[in-house]
Amino acid sequence: MTKSARTSRRAQYSASTRRALVDVAEQLFTEHGYAATSLDAIVAGADVTKGALYHHFSGKQALFEAVFEKVESAGSQQTHDALGGHSDPWEKAIAGLRAFLAVVRQPSYSRIVVQDGPSVLGYERFREQEERSTFSNVVEIVRAVLAAGDWQVDEEMEQTFARIFFGAMSSAGTTVSTSEDADTEAERVELAIGFILSGLRTLSEQGAVLPELPATS
Repeated sequence: MTKSARTSRRAQYSASTRRALVDVAEQLFTEHGYAATSLDAIVAGADVTKGALYHHFSGKQALFEAVFEKVESAGSQQTHDALGGHSDPWEKAIAGLRAFLAVVRQPSYSRIVVQDGPSVLGYERFREQEERSTFSNVVEIVRAVLAAGDWQVDEEMEQTFARIFFGAMSSAGTTVSTSEDADTEAERVELAIGFILSGLRTLSEQGAVLPELPATS
C-alpha cells in the first residue's frame, strides 16, 4: 500500500469515527438530554475509545456543539427547501412557517436545539449559531414580502424587519417545542402569524406606503 493510500485510509477512518460519535451523541442527547448523557455511554455506543473521542473533541460540550450544528443546519435546510417551491411571496412565507413549525416538533431539534442549546452553549453562542442558519431563511421571506408590497427599504431597515420576525418565530418555536400538545400549539402559531401576514398583504394590495424615518439633526 502506498503512503498516499495509507493517508487516505486513515483520513476515511478518522472521518468515520467522528461521524459515529456525532450520530450516537445525537441519539443519546435526544433521548436523555445533555446532562444525563455520559461520555462513557457515547463511546460505548460508537464502539470507540475515549482517546478517539478526545482526538476529535475537547470534551462533552464540544461534541454537543457539533451535534447542535448538525441538527440546526438540517432543520434550516428543510425550511429553505420549502421556500424554494413558491414564487408567490405570501405562499412562500406560509410555507416557510409551516416547515419551521414541523422542524421544531422533531424530537432531536426540540431537545438539542430548543431545550438544551441555550443552557449548554450560553445565550450569546446559541443565538450566533441560530442566526447563522435559520436567520437567513427569515431574511429571504422578509425580502419577498417587502418586494410584494413595493416597499423600498434600506438594508438596515430590512434587517430590522427580519429580526422582528425572527424573534417572533424563535419564540413561537420554543412555545411549540415545549408544549404538551405541540400539534395544536403549532396550529395556533400558524393562525396568529398568518393573520399578521394577511394584514400586510391587505396593506400591500391597498398600496399602503411605509412611513419614512424622521430626519435626524
